[in-house]
This record gives sequence, C-alpha cells and structure tokens, in this order.
Amino acid sequence: MSTVTSTFPISPRVGALLTQVTETPDLETALWRVLSDYLVMKISSLRERTKTFEEKWSMTFTEFSEEFKTGTLSQNSYDYEVESDYWEWEKTETLLEHYTNLRSQWT
Repeated sequence: MSTVTSTFPISPRVGALLTQVTETPDLETALWRVLSDYLVMKISSLRERTKTFEEKWSMTFTEFSEEFKTGTLSQNSYDYEVESDYWEWEKTETLLEHYTNLRSQWT
C-alpha cells in the first residue's frame, strides 16, 4: 500500500461540489466519502455482472474457466460468444477482487 504525503490543490469549485454532494463541511471527509461510495458502487456493479454470467452459464467463474480450458463446455470454447464471455468474466472477477481489496485496505 502506497502512501501519498503531499497535498494537492483542489479548486474552490470542486471543493464546494464535494462538500455539497456529501453534505459534509470538511473537504477531506467529503473526499473520503465520495471515494468510499465509489468503491461500494463499483463492487456492487461488478457483483451484478458476475451474477449475470453465473445465471447465463449456470456455474461459477471457476467452473466456467475449468470447462473452458478443458473444452468440456456445452458450447465450443472457440466460439466468439464463449470466448468473449470468458475474457469479460475474467476481467470482471479480477476487477472485483481489486476493488474489494482496496475497500478493505482503506475503509
């Protein structure tokens, strides 16, 4: 985990928006709240995407990945749809893990 020790300027307009949106007068607290809310929304969105894939394929990504690699899926692993789903689902799982780890580190 890296630590940023320097400060950076925020325009008064951005600062005002942050404090108004979060209904918090303290700029640092407002920024933390926005970032925390962003992580929650991102994680929620990625979980929904995972759920969509799980419903479509009736399995978890781990199961799908194994069947994809061994060629035992009900569809040909080289079909465009199958391969596209694999890469999109893998990206979704990777990002979900990334954002979940970030959230646990910072909240």
